[in-house]
Amino acid sequence: MAQQKTILRALAGETLPTPPIWMMRQAGRYLPEYKATRAQAGDFLSLCYNPELAAEVTLQPIRRYGFDAAILFADILLLPQALGADLWFVTGEGPRLSTITSADELAKLKPTEAIHDTLNPVYETVKILSRELPKETTLIGFAGSPWTVATYMIAGKGTPDQGPAHALKAENRPVFEGIINRLTEGTIAYLSKQIEAGAECVKLFDSWAGSLEGDDFTNYSIKPMQRIIAALKEKHPGIPVIAFPRGAGTRYIGVHAATGADCVAVDDGVDAAWVAEHVQKDGCVQGNLKSSHMVTGGDALVSETRRICDALSGGPHIFNLGHGITPDADPENVQLMIDTVRGS
Repeated sequence: MAQQKTILRALAGETLPTPPIWMMRQAGRYLPEYKATRAQAGDFLSLCYNPELAAEVTLQPIRRYGFDAAILFADILLLPQALGADLWFVTGEGPRLSTITSADELAKLKPTEAIHDTLNPVYETVKILSRELPKETTLIGFAGSPWTVATYMIAGKGTPDQGPAHALKAENRPVFEGIINRLTEGTIAYLSKQIEAGAECVKLFDSWAGSLEGDDFTNYSIKPMQRIIAALKEKHPGIPVIAFPRGAGTRYIGVHAATGADCVAVDDGVDAAWVAEHVQKDGCVQGNLKSSHMVTGGDALVSETRRICDALSGGPHIFNLGHGITPDADPENVQLMIDTVRGS
């Protein structure tokens, strides 16, 4: 049954007549049923760590839309919390973390094997989903890629330019690289447990890869992903991995080979026809409709969806947005996108 799932077929390199489809942040604030469950949980972290409710919000967009994949509901900052960082969310502003910027603070992080004490509820969510998802729906696990997670750990919050992380990289390279290495080891362990719990595919989100320049892009985005993917494939042969170095631009070329990923997700800053010529020739690609179409809808959504599907129809393709859906999106526009992709 597993290899009949359309997402897994695309990830294995098959060109399908209709691309399978899922959507980043598909379980989220644009859905009224999500808001109700979030209110029931009390706060965001309580929702992440409640396996029954986290599974419920993961299932909601599958029930509503019939996406070809469900992605585990969690957050990329659960890993630094499991390593010992303090994590909390400020309403209307987002996450806050205790910072790691010195050798002493780095040394105080918990060992990798200790992360599972905190993350066990996430694995329980995966187990619930692997039982309850429709048999045709692929279950995707995920983690933030080390560079992106490090930017939050170093700054203590999200920043527009990842400036604090770039500054630490320039001023104290050993501590910066120590953080990257700890996150790389932790991500391998975290994703491995997700796979053992039932994830059929995993995705690495390097949301801030685009702010790395020159050799830093290779050393701190590509190489950590390569280490993670190689370790996962050694431990779990055949597990497909999607890599998403968002903002890579022309540097998307060669990411399949450099990371070992089965699929490269592309953002909406690159044109689908260019992706077909330069990236899809190396394997499956995922993307890349602008998230704003989920807000505005209409003929522009339909025509752009068709254009992307046509451009990428010559190779393995998973249809998705170029970034996560936004809270102001109209749920009806999501249905219009799906109907357009599936030709109904």
